[in-house]
Amino acid sequence: MHRLLTTLGRGFRERIGWKRLGIFASLLIIAFAIRTLVHTLKGVDAGVILIALTNIHPGRIALAAMCVVGAFCTLTFYDFFALRTIGKKSVPYRIAALTSFTSYTIGHNIGATVFTGGAIRFRIYSDYGLTAIDVAKICFLSGLTFWLGNLFVLGVGMTLHPWAASAMDLLPPAMNRLIALGCLAGIAAYFVWLVMGKNRRELGQNGWKVVLPSARLTLLQILIGVVDLGFCALAMYLLMPAEPGIDFISLAVVFILATLLGFASHAPGSLGVFDAAMLVALPEFGREQLLATLVVFRILYFMIPFGIAISIMGARELWLNVVLPWQERRRLSEVSAASAPAPISAVPRPVKSLRSSQG
Repeated sequence: MHRLLTTLGRGFRERIGWKRLGIFASLLIIAFAIRTLVHTLKGVDAGVILIALTNIHPGRIALAAMCVVGAFCTLTFYDFFALRTIGKKSVPYRIAALTSFTSYTIGHNIGATVFTGGAIRFRIYSDYGLTAIDVAKICFLSGLTFWLGNLFVLGVGMTLHPWAASAMDLLPPAMNRLIALGCLAGIAAYFVWLVMGKNRRELGQNGWKVVLPSARLTLLQILIGVVDLGFCALAMYLLMPAEPGIDFISLAVVFILATLLGFASHAPGSLGVFDAAMLVALPEFGREQLLATLVVFRILYFMIPFGIAISIMGARELWLNVVLPWQERRRLSEVSAASAPAPISAVPRPVKSLRSSQG
């Protein structure tokens, strides 16, 4: 039996591989989401959506925008926490904030966040002496912060309101509550494992080794993820229609499940996947009103930060590759011109003394 399983595992790695399986799963999620979205949007009146957009109070949009700003400010601590965990204290917070914001925003909007975000991180951190292995460790720890925060909020939310996820996963509330308790138990087991000693916290070998944060720092790590998700869910909550109404915890559960589906799909900006999940999970709301909410949220959380991140990266590359080299060439030309010997015609001729001329 063991030999059969070994042979099957070797055949799977050689013929299919986890990478191809991941690509297939992403395409399957995207295809299913598009089909669901198209089916859900049948009969939707675009004019009603425009009316619903005008019905969202500007003050609530402003508050939602402030929550989005708070979410991205919290997001900057993903990389800062990871840098301090791996001992790279020479990288200042402003660089960590710049890298975290641009890598997450551009990567999430383009798709395949692990690769695109990792490439942006390496482009910036390499100027501060970090290697590709260091960047891989940062990506791993930042992802751990994201998943710990998601699992904790999802565990608490589904424990309190297990029916909130039933419309999406089609499971009875009792099963959802059991899954939620399993998430919280997994986090508790992870804490116990961390407490058992530093040697147990070392992962990797042969040059790739990362030491996980201690149990005390892991509490801070979870807090970062929870605050980030809290701001995002609150922004969505502020944009929701007033009728029929929904409590914040139920919306947070739906929001996190939709976010995780969009993250798993690797679709650019979770487009189609996140929207379809929200529409399916909240059937009590009018489709036009909910679509208006999703449009405003997408503008605030995806489009505007994406434009800002692209502008920042473009300005940075222009400064590093055009302006600074031009200033250096200009400085060198001025220095060389100042140190060059004067031409012969410009050298003053010696004046003969009166005594030598009389002699």
